[in-house]
Amino acid sequence: MGKNKINIALLGLGRIGQMHAYNIVNHPEFNLKYTFDIDKSLRTKLSKKYNSININNPNIAFKDKSINCIFIATSTKTHLEYIEKAVKNKKVVFCEKPLDLNLKKINQFGKKIKKLNPKVQLGFNRRYDPSHNSLRKNLIKGKIGKLEKIIITSRDPAPPTINYLKTSGGIFKDMMIHDFDLARYYIGSDKFKFLFATGESFSGKKYKNINDLALATVVMKSQKGVQCIITNSRHCSFGYDQRVELFGDKGMIISDNQRDLETSLYSKYLTNGKQSFKNFFIERYSDAFRIQLDDLAKFCKKNKKPLANFEDGRISIMLAETANKSLKSKKFELVKF
Repeated sequence: MGKNKINIALLGLGRIGQMHAYNIVNHPEFNLKYTFDIDKSLRTKLSKKYNSININNPNIAFKDKSINCIFIATSTKTHLEYIEKAVKNKKVVFCEKPLDLNLKKINQFGKKIKKLNPKVQLGFNRRYDPSHNSLRKNLIKGKIGKLEKIIITSRDPAPPTINYLKTSGGIFKDMMIHDFDLARYYIGSDKFKFLFATGESFSGKKYKNINDLALATVVMKSQKGVQCIITNSRHCSFGYDQRVELFGDKGMIISDNQRDLETSLYSKYLTNGKQSFKNFFIERYSDAFRIQLDDLAKFCKKNKKPLANFEDGRISIMLAETANKSLKSKKFELVKF
């Protein structure tokens, strides 16, 4: 282990946990000391792959004074419990979204741990995406003047399994939560005051049986009058559709879809033929996942606040719950901070 490296305990080795493990191992500032997952065979296999210590109880990591950071990529229902144990043991915490599916529970938890001065970074990776992040930089520089409208499009190439959807918390808390956070990132100190949500299943009983939606649209208005339109879909025939548009009184700036190769094919039967978009979130946001680790390293070593924290996680769930409320009332709802 290199000198002065940050010791990390990674909890959760599912798809996103494995991606994080790879990035942590390949980051110059970190040492992946412990790995944990409830699946014994999985943690045994992956601890060898990542040259880490396989632990059968996360309490080992919480109590180890050499561990600087607890990295939480477990199921949502465990997040608050693990954050509390980590904070009580004076660890820096990185937690994947969402904090929890219940806003009341999050609010109570936030008050409970406030006295412990918690250091928590939330996994809202899109703030770190070079393309999406450049929009905010240009906005701050005044490139498009006063911000008037935000349009965010997010469509997955294919829906997840029904078993996943049953425990996901619904499209607003599972999928649109990223877009709520990104919109907040762009408006800065401004706040979204009113919200209207609508959605549809379009897939027969598949979504209706689990009280979820195949696609949804949310319209928000901020205190300063900025309008935001977010559109989500669980399916998209042409790939992973990720676009953001900021419109101001002096211009517009767009973060567009990305491809592995930006080439166009022209022939007798085709004009402007291009490769499909990057496959899914791990590929599309690969840079963002790595860059957020740079922020985590500065948080651990210099106590520099990260781009996304506990409060950002709390407010994103607040917006999601307001969206669910609007969906039922079919009216604009007041966002109650």
